[in-house]
Amino acid sequence: MRGSATDPTSTPGPRRLRRTAVPLASAALLLPLLGASPAHTATNSSANRLQQAFATAAADYHVPQSVLLAVSYLQSRWDGHAGAPSVTGGYGPMHLTDARTALATAEHFAEGTEDARGDSARPAPHPTVGAPAESAVPDRLKTLPKAAELSGIPAGELRTDPVANVAGGAALLAAAQKELGEPPSADPADWYGAVARFSGADDSATAAAYADDVYDVLRTGEERVTDGGQLVTLAAQPRLTPDTAQLRRAGLPTLPTDGTECPKSVSCESVPAPYAEFGNDDYGNHDLGDRPASQRIKYIVIHDTEGGWDGVMKLIQDPTYVSWNYTIRSTDGLIAQHVKAKDVAWHAGNWDVNARSVGIEHEGFLAQPDAWYTEAMYRSSARLVKYLSRKYGIPLDRQHVLGHDNVPGPTTSTIPGMHTDPGPYWDWRHYFQLLGHPFGRAGGKKSGLVTILPDYASNRPVYTGCTTKGVPCAEHGSGEVRLYTDHDATAPLIKDIGLKTDPTDGVNDLSSRVSTGQQYAVADRWGDWTAIWYLGQKAWFRNPPKDPAAVSAKGLVVTPRDGLASVPVYGRAYPEKEAYPAGVPAQSVVPLPYTIPAGQKYVAGDVMPGEYYYAVTFTTDSHRVVVGQDLYYEIQYGHRIAFVRAADVTLEGSVR
Repeated sequence: MRGSATDPTSTPGPRRLRRTAVPLASAALLLPLLGASPAHTATNSSANRLQQAFATAAADYHVPQSVLLAVSYLQSRWDGHAGAPSVTGGYGPMHLTDARTALATAEHFAEGTEDARGDSARPAPHPTVGAPAESAVPDRLKTLPKAAELSGIPAGELRTDPVANVAGGAALLAAAQKELGEPPSADPADWYGAVARFSGADDSATAAAYADDVYDVLRTGEERVTDGGQLVTLAAQPRLTPDTAQLRRAGLPTLPTDGTECPKSVSCESVPAPYAEFGNDDYGNHDLGDRPASQRIKYIVIHDTEGGWDGVMKLIQDPTYVSWNYTIRSTDGLIAQHVKAKDVAWHAGNWDVNARSVGIEHEGFLAQPDAWYTEAMYRSSARLVKYLSRKYGIPLDRQHVLGHDNVPGPTTSTIPGMHTDPGPYWDWRHYFQLLGHPFGRAGGKKSGLVTILPDYASNRPVYTGCTTKGVPCAEHGSGEVRLYTDHDATAPLIKDIGLKTDPTDGVNDLSSRVSTGQQYAVADRWGDWTAIWYLGQKAWFRNPPKDPAAVSAKGLVVTPRDGLASVPVYGRAYPEKEAYPAGVPAQSVVPLPYTIPAGQKYVAGDVMPGEYYYAVTFTTDSHRVVVGQDLYYEIQYGHRIAFVRAADVTLEGSVR
């Protein structure tokens, strides 16, 4: 069946496809695309230049304007990123790729001192990672050169001029439609196969998942102001039904799933992490388990890869390396599963969190603010997380959906080496909107709790060290808010004593930062400033009513029991010594160098028994899950979560 017979936003014209342009044709083509033609001057004001670019490109290449808009939204949400490339070398609103640099192969577990397994009873291997041999650049990473060839527009303009970039994307869609033997129809329902081919996916499942997302955007419609200040609108077409049969003519192979654990709404392949024995009683790169029968899965941990897809896929298949459960590709949202949910991957740097979590890597780079994440990846990731949430009963909040940067060091000595991805440029606000659990005001004006919620686009704190220590990073939107020792932007930053260094504005320095969606108890207010309890001290951030960095919240908090001057804070919730059976060495329960002084309050995210998964051998006959009598509360203590013994604190409801 088909949807609407015609696209109300398309422009009729002769049905012909532009091929590689000769110089004269190229000049003629560039005039209307770049707004230089007198015929377009009256309507192509600076306020609607990008919207007009979609209309012009749609007319010139006989692509329905709504299809062009929807594809661009899925690629970039119509942002131009000032000509900076995405994590896979994609440029402009259409995310045209020119991405040899995207084949970088370093992976973030190869950096720093963090032990990804996070268990002193059996540390993970920490091999030196060499770059795999350079592989050929796949077609999905070189769409910009093809767009330049088809349109006659120089590659430099396709990278830097959003108007030209849109035209290049239209040329690619038109070419894909012709290659499929389809006419340049004005009906958006007739472009499903071309949209699927535009994704650059190597298999039919990934191409279909991408096209389904585009048509979801077409049905719901979108409107937003881009990073360039342009208002772009796509009208909803709720009854649109695409001709999905076109995909069968695309000649793409079927993706082998091999029992992957993914929702049906995404494309998912199996790239298993090897469980293999090597050396002298050594093995890798994960542990076999029996979750959730043996222990609950309570967390989802979000990572970024710090490397390109091809290199990371090689590393995950190295038994001497570490592991995680899933990786998501930036260009089209393809998901690769590496470790089954029943087993324990080595990814979070804290064995207690590993044993209770699923780890998801996203193709990207923390310290490259303009190496942006695509909407396709965000949406694919959100669908996976919603699936895992439903399957394992994981709440969709920032106490259970953690960044790697929110995972605590299990012991004092590990705190400085803990990883900091996905970092300040991951858009938690948008991510939770896609999860269907948007952050918002939940308490009254005098609420004793706040949810951190700055406007991502306009919130642009200065970070340094993205390229060189001390040198400012490129200005960029951020979901994080800086904390001071007083209600004054010239006051010293809050110090994290566990890091054993003075606080800085470095992009990897978490000592003085809170992140979107995190919740804290209010300690004080002063004019446009709000103070929260953070790392055992009062921490201030600017929070003016007209441009708030946080909104009121409600929930549960913990505070030291009456009569206690302070209570210890832990990096892992392990059982008491008496709980361990014979043959399982008791793990120490040693507090971190932090405390909660009397009178302070911290938001409680969950309650759990002390638990330890003993798994230090390749064979599983000695593996044990030890559960104690002691209960712990997970709390939002600083930028990272932490744990306190329930016996040490009182649980209270928040003030309205």
